[in-house]
Amino acid sequence: MLQVCHLYPDLLNLYGDRGNIIAFVQRCRWRNIPVSVRAINLGEPVHFKDYDFVFLGGGSDREQNLIAADLIKRRDEFAAAIEDGLVVLAICGGYQLLGKYYLTLDHQTIPGLDILDFYTRAGNKRMVGNVAVEVNLGGKKFNIAGFENHSGETYLGNIRPLGRVLAGRGNNGVDGLEGARHKNVFCSYLHGPLLPKNAGLADQLIALALARRGMEPELIPLDDRIENSACQVMLDRLRVVKG
Repeated sequence: MLQVCHLYPDLLNLYGDRGNIIAFVQRCRWRNIPVSVRAINLGEPVHFKDYDFVFLGGGSDREQNLIAADLIKRRDEFAAAIEDGLVVLAICGGYQLLGKYYLTLDHQTIPGLDILDFYTRAGNKRMVGNVAVEVNLGGKKFNIAGFENHSGETYLGNIRPLGRVLAGRGNNGVDGLEGARHKNVFCSYLHGPLLPKNAGLADQLIALALARRGMEPELIPLDDRIENSACQVMLDRLRVVKG
């Protein structure tokens, strides 16, 4: 059975981020893949090595402060599980928490977990709108769609981006990069939520989680015509060809 951990669902759930968990679980169930979801809130124990997929959504600066103080206590176990292949999807505020720090406009530093090599600083201009990103998954290029709404500007160090911005702003509106990748960790500013809009990405995460659990990672194809059509509508609006 796949074990899924939803971290801080009551605090990190901006713009429908919870839909990523719903999509992950439903696509498993359509294939008769057994899956169990546990919500972990502030102060509750969590053993990351027991999970196959961890989801962190987005939240405000205030909520990030609370979560950073709580999650830092489990930082070493979280980092070890990531190095061992734990599949993680982190969106916006959850993404920023995995880096070195977040520098607010009033020059306060919110410490990150320092698991991944990047930092974020608050910008003066909010980046809002639909986004298209070219990603490379399993050796194949996809164009994915989402929605960004953030003022944080993230700058990557020695780490890959999730993809290349085709439309929208991405990590900082300057370098043309979106998100971050490390082993089986996928970080992104794309709310929307991301997985229901991009079935190929959802299946990639499921396959990686199955492989971590020692289960057959080959997935039964689903009828994704509706999901693909919805994604195509957005890519057409952004004048981007679906990959």
